[in-house]
Amino acid sequence: MNHQGFLGSLSKETRKNLTQRLDWPGLVRLAFHGGLILAFGLAIYLGLPFWQLLLIPQGIAIVFLFTLLHEAVHQTPFRTPWLNGMAARISGFLLFLPSTWFKYFHLAHHRFTQVPGKDPELATEKPKTRLGFVKHMSGVPTWIGHFKILVQNASGDCSADFLPKKAETRIVKESRLLILAYSLILCGALFLGSTALFWIWIFPLLLGQPFLRLYLLAEHGLCPTVANMFDNTRTTSTNQMVRLIAWNMSYHTEHHTYPSVPFHKLPELHKIMQPELMHTEPSYTSFMGKYTAQLKAK
Repeated sequence: MNHQGFLGSLSKETRKNLTQRLDWPGLVRLAFHGGLILAFGLAIYLGLPFWQLLLIPQGIAIVFLFTLLHEAVHQTPFRTPWLNGMAARISGFLLFLPSTWFKYFHLAHHRFTQVPGKDPELATEKPKTRLGFVKHMSGVPTWIGHFKILVQNASGDCSADFLPKKAETRIVKESRLLILAYSLILCGALFLGSTALFWIWIFPLLLGQPFLRLYLLAEHGLCPTVANMFDNTRTTSTNQMVRLIAWNMSYHTEHHTYPSVPFHKLPELHKIMQPELMHTEPSYTSFMGKYTAQLKAK
């Protein structure tokens, strides 16, 4: 059975149950996720004993706001539209990734998942060599890409195929406002002689990026470039903490098969879909072992 056949097999009642959107699960998850960031940030700011050990957990918590941004562009974390919009904008701001641009990038990825020449995620080739893997995991190419997107959009260059004409004004405006906000924050920090935001936000973000790179690589890495969502996407089993911080997006085949299902319903969808899953891993470390084993020396 392919993903279309699976969706066709679901009853109307099951579809209604799976796609029910609510505010409270998202607000609870957001309180947990945001609470971690605030708690770690406060401990770092106050210089509590062993605060240095919190830099990586803080970075992971911040960088995994990407999964909230990812969900929010689908309008699924919350029932209330403005909550989804606000979640996307704040997450994008903290990640230096304009949310409006990302919305169209990501929806094109869903429309053409693993289709060469159409899926924008395939424009950046996944690492095939050991050196390429190290560069990829460092996050440096990602940050270069983020800032390149910001500058291009702010200059009015919205030429990417997946960007609709009707959205150009919003995309340009958003990028310009982001650059202005970042500039004001930087000037304010320099004027005050404060390094607080560097230690609470920027440096942890750099440390957390490799963890997000591994997580994202497992979504489609080593999967064939075919149209069937059961064959081009992977679901990875993991612990409850990772599922919490990643907004259940480790159930990635489930998400790609039925993207209108909110994060809090994905475990339920997983139970229904499990017999049909083609690519699964028991853990992210297991996936990394398999991925690194096929890397070339040069």
